[in-house]
Amino acid sequence: MGAPPKLTPEQRSQALSKATASRKRRAEIKTKIKNGEYSVDTVLELSQSDEAIAKMRVKELLESLSGVGKIRALSLMEKMNISPTRRVGGLGRHQIKELRNEFMKTSHAISPGKLIVLSGPGGVGKSTVATQLRKSGDFWVSVSATTRAPRSNELQGIDYFFITEEEFDRRIKADEFLEWAAFAGNRYGTPSKEVEDALNRGENVLLEIEIDGAKQVKAHLPQAILVFLEPPSWEELVTRLEGRGTDGPDRRAQRLELAQEELAAASFFDHVIVNDLVERVVSQLVALAP
Repeated sequence: MGAPPKLTPEQRSQALSKATASRKRRAEIKTKIKNGEYSVDTVLELSQSDEAIAKMRVKELLESLSGVGKIRALSLMEKMNISPTRRVGGLGRHQIKELRNEFMKTSHAISPGKLIVLSGPGGVGKSTVATQLRKSGDFWVSVSATTRAPRSNELQGIDYFFITEEEFDRRIKADEFLEWAAFAGNRYGTPSKEVEDALNRGENVLLEIEIDGAKQVKAHLPQAILVFLEPPSWEELVTRLEGRGTDGPDRRAQRLELAQEELAAASFFDHVIVNDLVERVVSQLVALAP
């Protein structure tokens, strides 16, 4: 190891002043955390642009939270595989996600929102319900990414984010999906950061996804409320599926066969709602997240 650089008196004075200012800044942040003004997520966001906060030790951050203390802080860090000397700015993506999930329920600055996952067989009317719920303003409705081509009435960023197979692969490798699944020859995924950010802002979130994806979300975020949307009758579902002008006879037959399998998954969900009237369904969903 080479000798440390020699500093002039002026450089040494500047370095000391910077260190003092950084310590003062970190002390201010810890006070705000203790007072409930800042949540863990707020500090993580600030660390992206504030060098002083980025250099705060994770242990100091956790110990500043009400009800955590030194023992629980070390236990949490061990569980999340975070070194006792790790600084906030040195956290990896998975560690940041685990911290956010751990304290999503106990954010002191803002009460976190509730996550409602709406699923059900194809053709049951999930998209119509999600559209109405978005208009009501009671929920932040997540927009999924998909590799399938847009239909004539669908808009980029409104109905879906239409992306290439290569981009979908990249996002999987970067762990940017809360869940993803293959369906009818295409892939669908829910961007995780947007959902987590909305929940941490205190917004209630609705995910409109397929059944396999709903199960992935429940495994990842146990606090999620799973809702199964059921048709008024099998005959009604058949009518809806056969009325789709975008599918040929073979595709419609495949959808009907799949719908029978999907209806059998209702018992896995926390709530089952019959889609006999869209307005009534929206009202029931809103009641689940007061």
